[in-house]
Amino acid sequence: MLLEASGSAASVNPSALTPPHKKTRVTESQHAKKRMRTLAHSRAPHSATASAHSAAAHYSSRSRHHYYERFHTSSFASDITEGDVTAGEDPVVRQAAIDALGNMNGTVVAIEPTSGRVLAMVNQRLALSSGAQPCSTIKLSVALAALSEGVIDEQTPVSLGGRSRMNLTEALAHSNNAYFEAVGRKLGFEKVQYYAHQFGLGELAGYHIPFEQLGTYPEEEIPAKLGGVSKMCSFGEGISMTPLQLGALVTAISNGGTLYYLQHPTTPEAVANFQPRIKRHLDIEPVIPELSDGMAGAVEYGTARSVRLNFNEESILGKTGTCSHAGTRFGWFASYANTDIGRIVTVVFLQGGRPTFGPKAAEIAGRMYRNLYDHNFFVAGTAGFTPAEPVQKASSVTQQQQ
Repeated sequence: MLLEASGSAASVNPSALTPPHKKTRVTESQHAKKRMRTLAHSRAPHSATASAHSAAAHYSSRSRHHYYERFHTSSFASDITEGDVTAGEDPVVRQAAIDALGNMNGTVVAIEPTSGRVLAMVNQRLALSSGAQPCSTIKLSVALAALSEGVIDEQTPVSLGGRSRMNLTEALAHSNNAYFEAVGRKLGFEKVQYYAHQFGLGELAGYHIPFEQLGTYPEEEIPAKLGGVSKMCSFGEGISMTPLQLGALVTAISNGGTLYYLQHPTTPEAVANFQPRIKRHLDIEPVIPELSDGMAGAVEYGTARSVRLNFNEESILGKTGTCSHAGTRFGWFASYANTDIGRIVTVVFLQGGRPTFGPKAAEIAGRMYRNLYDHNFFVAGTAGFTPAEPVQKASSVTQQQQ
């Protein structure tokens, strides 16, 4: 796997974990505050969608109101690899993903971030489906949009009500919904939508990957009774995202801003002749370090710390997501290994009932990284270390694939 200079993508500032106070802060208009108070009073206590990353407290609270959310989808499945096309995949990466996923009802997609090559795609039927609500993983797109627009920086305190304040690093690490609701309202739907499309949502992520389906991004803000732009930005209400779309975005974050078409070779010959294809270059390199601290914090002490149950040897940066809809709970974790060698982007997506949630997806990713580490994936010149073609030889695809 190719070494690629990615200083801005990889840098994590330890001092950001206890950020200094700054005078700038995001405040909202009186109209917005009044609207949110109205929504808060009118929101039904039996909403179908759970607040991301506070599942235990959320359901405990519901129990006091004598309501229990019922799930109709199993968190477990058998024969999830049936029908997978694997001849062009990296056998070490694939086996690591299969062993980590076990019998959970989900998919694992592993991507080489310096080329967009899909190294492994376990449970391809689910990975190539029309996707699901992105839950709190949508916060990555919103954070990049807000940083790019100058609405916030890493340390900007955002009011969460009363005297409570939070900055971006803490909000990403702990997946705070109120923070991203406020930032989303400050950005407005048009800017949120513009950046989401720039980052690949609402379009195919793959280049001629058979059976890939398209996620959806609304052309207009969802109704106020569903939370409007604030709920779109906090846990993806009204949006459908695929594992490939999320994988492509995190690939761009990890490599400094190159959004590749994902390619899934299906034969050894296709691997030998592989050429990366660039969809577009994203102007996010200057703000990636401000995002990276929060993604690192998620794994170190936040919602994704279950990664560390199995793996501590290398730096992992990621974002979890948990929500439910129509009797199915979704658990997401998108991450990348922040190493000079054996760099890899991993997306774990689970669907099911109560055993399914974002921290569980993070735990699975941790098991996968452990498997890769134990097979020397992160050591140059060993089996399972597959160099990519030099990035400068990548053919640029300027038109969106039809």
